Amino acid sequence: MNILLLGSGGREHAMAWKIGQSEHCDQLFIAPGNAGTSQCGKNVNIGVNDFEAIKKFSIENNIELIVVGPEEPLVKGMFDYFNSPNNSGSEKISIIGPSGAGAQLEGSKAFSKKFMQRHNIPTASYAEFTKENFEDGKKYIQQHSLPVVLKADGLAAGKGVVISDTREEALKAFEEMIIHEQFGEASSRVVIEQHLDGIELSVFVLTDGRDYKIIGHAKDYKRIGEGDTGLNTGGMGCVSPLPFVDDAFMKKIEEKIIQPTIKGLEGEKIIYKGFIFFGLIKVNDEPFLIEYNCRMGDPETEVVLPRLKNDLVELFLLLENDTLKEAVIEFDNRACAAVVAVSAGYPGAYEKNKEINFPAQPVLRDNTIIYHAGTRSASDGRILTNGGRVLVITSFGRNIADAVQVSRDLLAKIDFEGMYYRRDIGYEFEK
Repeated sequence: MNILLLGSGGREHAMAWKIGQSEHCDQLFIAPGNAGTSQCGKNVNIGVNDFEAIKKFSIENNIELIVVGPEEPLVKGMFDYFNSPNNSGSEKISIIGPSGAGAQLEGSKAFSKKFMQRHNIPTASYAEFTKENFEDGKKYIQQHSLPVVLKADGLAAGKGVVISDTREEALKAFEEMIIHEQFGEASSRVVIEQHLDGIELSVFVLTDGRDYKIIGHAKDYKRIGEGDTGLNTGGMGCVSPLPFVDDAFMKKIEEKIIQPTIKGLEGEKIIYKGFIFFGLIKVNDEPFLIEYNCRMGDPETEVVLPRLKNDLVELFLLLENDTLKEAVIEFDNRACAAVVAVSAGYPGAYEKNKEINFPAQPVLRDNTIIYHAGTRSASDGRILTNGGRVLVITSFGRNIADAVQVSRDLLAKIDFEGMYYRRDIGYEFEK
């Protein structure tokens, strides 16, 4: 079958790499893709939110399956667009991703918190505020325990969360979001919630809205600086599997969080055919849900998919046929680590178009994979930087420390002007 993958980051390169291995994939197109995805299929210059152009291309190229990488097209209703009875020509095209209603699990923090409450899913206590009750929000912050967490309700490109250690800082952030419209419509509503202290992790599920399969778990590292210091980023690295996620703890996650979520979606008649990213925190050996995402994470995908032994397209077909429950998920039990190389200045202002110098070796080398995140191909064949996060080096090892070292060894042979990466990914698990 012909498949169209939407997106242009490291997540999409990992997906393209995995989809391209499937016996069910005849042709793979990536829109818009990057220099790395062009090694797995054909890049096409279409924006991920241009539904009309995506439909036209899909019909002309006999696309049967569209896999949506980023969240924005899903929140904007791509699934609904392609499944609308008034939208002729797209009846035979399947979308891997939830309906617009399902995507609200990520698209609205307020919606997701209310959903958690309705289905008794353990999460931090919270309250929500807008301009209309702004003064009440200020009073709420003044009385709140510290630290306090503020979240823009809508999509804010991963920048809409502030953890404040002082009430003064929290009040300033609250005013910036609501009064000064820091994130536009996304921060017209702000969720203020309790800070939970523990170790974070992510669990990834593929679901048809009734049954589900866990396809992996991971821990990512958001801060730019070593020792988890400095500004938040989209993710500087990731490791999997986690030593503290044993069968007993995963059982708690399933019973208290995953199963109530799937039953909630089914009970509320919310159409959901795709990935669910459960952002969790372990507090005193109990799992709490921090957030949902309606797609795979980045850079988590770059460790989850290499560990997944199953044919990913086959899982998509089972999902579409409502037979996902028949799948038996298999994992590579080796440790896997991803280290992200970023542009100078990231996550602030950064320059693009820096030439990347790679060692003279193929993309897949021994137990290491080079995924492209923010790259483009120049007309003369050079690979240039084209984003804040540029490359993701994923490696296998005997343990997490060994896998991280393999990635670091390869990064030492790669170079572009201003390149930076954290050397302490997985530091908690070195012993």
